[in-house]
Amino acid sequence: MSSSFVNTVYRRAPSCASLLNRVVIHRTAASAAPLAASPVTPESLINEQRSQSKESKDHEKTKQERLSPSAKPKKELQTSTSFVMNLFRGEFYPNELFPYPNVLNEEQRENVKMFIDPLWKFFEEKNDAAKNDQQGKIPDDIMNGLKEQGAFGIQVPVEYGGLGLTNTQAARLFEIASAHDLSISVCMGAHQSIGFKGIVLFGTEAQKKKYLEKLASGEQIAAFALTEPSAGSDVASIKTKAQLSSDGKHYILNGSKIWISNGGIAEVFTVFAQVPTVDDKTGQTQNKMTAFIVERKFGGLTNGAPEKKLGINSSNTTEVYFEDCKVPVENVLGGVGNGFKVAVKILNNGRFSMVAGLSGTMKMAIRKSIDFAKNRRQFGRTIDTYGNVQEKLVRMEMRQYITESLAYLLAQNMDRGIPEYQCEAAVGKIFASESAWFVLDEAIQIHGGMGFMKATGLERVMRDLRIFRIFEGANDILRLFVAFTGLQYVGAHLRELQQAVKSFNFNAIVGEGSKRLRRGIGMAAGPNINEHIHSSLHSSGTLLSKSIDQFGATIEQILIKYGKSIRDEQFIVHRIGDVVIDIYAMAAGLSRCTQSFTSQVPTAVHESNLVRIWCEEAYDRINYNLNLIQNPAFVARSKLMTELAREIVDKESTVPIHPLGF
Repeated sequence: MSSSFVNTVYRRAPSCASLLNRVVIHRTAASAAPLAASPVTPESLINEQRSQSKESKDHEKTKQERLSPSAKPKKELQTSTSFVMNLFRGEFYPNELFPYPNVLNEEQRENVKMFIDPLWKFFEEKNDAAKNDQQGKIPDDIMNGLKEQGAFGIQVPVEYGGLGLTNTQAARLFEIASAHDLSISVCMGAHQSIGFKGIVLFGTEAQKKKYLEKLASGEQIAAFALTEPSAGSDVASIKTKAQLSSDGKHYILNGSKIWISNGGIAEVFTVFAQVPTVDDKTGQTQNKMTAFIVERKFGGLTNGAPEKKLGINSSNTTEVYFEDCKVPVENVLGGVGNGFKVAVKILNNGRFSMVAGLSGTMKMAIRKSIDFAKNRRQFGRTIDTYGNVQEKLVRMEMRQYITESLAYLLAQNMDRGIPEYQCEAAVGKIFASESAWFVLDEAIQIHGGMGFMKATGLERVMRDLRIFRIFEGANDILRLFVAFTGLQYVGAHLRELQQAVKSFNFNAIVGEGSKRLRRGIGMAAGPNINEHIHSSLHSSGTLLSKSIDQFGATIEQILIKYGKSIRDEQFIVHRIGDVVIDIYAMAAGLSRCTQSFTSQVPTAVHESNLVRIWCEEAYDRINYNLNLIQNPAFVARSKLMTELAREIVDKESTVPIHPLGF
């Protein structure tokens, strides 16, 4: 994940920064009166003439190259429209955030509203999440009821038998499912958010016609088969093989997958395997990761017993085995060798549903906590009147508000056709899963002993939630992914900027040079956020502006200091990820709250107070982390922790001797 950009990009970063600094100093000195003249000596004149002669020759060479008919046109500096990616350059790209998107027309709003009440009523009156958890199975009548409501084909186009809802509309329904039963939400998500999503995104017309109608109706259940015993986060290292048959009509699939949601009930699987392919140039055999649509009825596909899990007990999770499973060549999904691209696209595309769903889970826990706090009396008062509980409720709502803002920002941007959202989706998944855990923990604490009891229902939800920080991209890995993706982008930009300096691209030099000059003399170089947000939020907007500028400057310094070795500095990279999450969350909250003021939403003032608290505290965390990663004492502690970890691993236990000596 981090290896693609660490070879040449960072090696050039220091020289690029040096060149820019020289350019800025040169331009500033040239336009100002000399403060002190250097003594003129024969040696200095000779050196100056040599320098000018060299510069003249270099300039003439560059000019000739530029004017030559055969000269290749200089490439413009590559840019991304992603808000998160540009944070790493200290840049503010507002188009994806401001104003907060509002993509649903009136017909679409009314359409999704038709599904909300029946689905809510179904979960309230028909489904018993606690009973499902105890039995370890979603009852058939519940599955059939969901199928009747179209819940297994929410985003399948109408022409293929689905509801044809947009990402934004679908997000609203996933909120309801996740508020009531996370096991059912996982089953639904494993089926359509990732299970057959590849067919929707990459399938041929023939594949869509063959599979989507039965999948949308729930007649067939789908599963996503990627994870293997030796390949978790490192998906490119999968071992399952797909060998082309001698007649060229089938791929023979052999291998196994683990922890597959819906693995024991699915009829259709999106399976990832390595296809041995002979390179035409070298004659060597290379493995190419490829996606396949595999049916259980093909034969050679079996599954193990349902796994015994900490949570989401009524969702089906099994191992899946392939033994000489014959898959028709027409069931290749997205082309041979494109499996990694297909897998990443599916996972990125499906993350909005998790973020939206978990915002619903949090809202449920908050409602329960409010009801309990209003009625629980201690020391002559209801506990909602005590500051300790009040702070918990506010922080719970604040987390839910930001998660909801991220969810519908992501879903609506996807509906707008925004092409780059992989980092934003990863940030949303991290924030939502960690916030949901925080909210449930606080909800249990507010309930006290009652929160620990099964009857309250919170302990089941907390057990269910633990997996969300692990599956569909472990949060630890996603933090590194976001950070390394941004660092790669900055590295590429610095490399291009170095080239621009060499060829004297005036606009690029002035733009970057002036920014560094403003920073160097203490002038604010941050973007003007306040022109995009409501006036009551300007103090928070100023904090966001400062955070973006400080982050960009720090990233540049980190690259200059560490170069390509940044890939090995996970103590630092992890905290870079934390800063990105805080900045993006600030921006999402400010954008949504501004939209609430613009639309005259009656809760706008309440929202603004939540956002104010969030931004002020996030700004403090950002400053702390940016200072920390440049602090020599932190670097020393990180190295010490590496040494301590080695000692712990070597001993295969804790190292200190017991205080009793035995």
